[in-house]
Amino acid sequence: MVRITIVPRLGRVRLEDVTPRTLNRLYHGLLRDGRRDGRGGLSPRTVRYVHAILRKAFADAVRLGYLKSNPCLAADPPTARSAKARQFPTWSPEDLRRFLESVREDEHYAAFYLAAASGMRRGEVLGLRWCDVDLESQQLSVVQCVIEVAHAVRFGPPKSERSRRMIALDSKTTAVLVAYKRAEKEKRLKRGMRLDPRDLVFARRDGSPIHPACFSQAFNRRVLTAQVPRIRFHDLRHTHATMALKARVHPKIVSERLGHSTIAITLDTYSHCIPSMQREAAEVIGRFLPE
Repeated sequence: MVRITIVPRLGRVRLEDVTPRTLNRLYHGLLRDGRRDGRGGLSPRTVRYVHAILRKAFADAVRLGYLKSNPCLAADPPTARSAKARQFPTWSPEDLRRFLESVREDEHYAAFYLAAASGMRRGEVLGLRWCDVDLESQQLSVVQCVIEVAHAVRFGPPKSERSRRMIALDSKTTAVLVAYKRAEKEKRLKRGMRLDPRDLVFARRDGSPIHPACFSQAFNRRVLTAQVPRIRFHDLRHTHATMALKARVHPKIVSERLGHSTIAITLDTYSHCIPSMQREAAEVIGRFLPE
């Protein structure tokens, strides 16, 4: 966050010249056009994360005697949007089945299927290697991801320490991956190559990583032809979480599958999708009360 978001905008300003007004301009700029891909601004929550990093850094500067006061204490970071304000478009189970049926012959079918079944992020799917997948035990490990930096593709660590996780796979998803691996081996054999465990599961013909933007564009095209509601690729992750919670999967398990840093993030993000949970909680408590 410091290297990509803060330093390019604030790195040339002398420490003692940073004022609350300087920080407010930074926050407004990030809200307006802070995304790395140039497609708009960062969310208020992400900008508040930037503010938290700077507040701690400037507090250290004050403690070490470089500054007399912390300018972040008088700055105005954006107010984080409430969970109710964050409404994510998701598919119903019927929409998801219709989409997957329509892309069964697509080159990215297995990747789309895995994303929907696991709740993995786009970069995590594209960074997955065969050595990270245990088809016999029906599980995979998220240990790296593919990211886009200045339009170039790079490998990086997962988003957070909790994002480095193990995800169990259902039998249908495992079967899709088994069939996909068999097909990939046959393709490699025809080209006089063999499938290496360190190879990416989903890659271009030459084995290089798929560009995240190109992958999302391919998904968007398939959505248009599948006659289902338009959603982003990332909304497959929201669809996975919403379906799991509606099926009464424990929020702790959903949080672990998604790689959220805390269960509170999962509940804050998705509780508005399942208002019936409040009613169910009331009914359960009511059973213990006297007539």
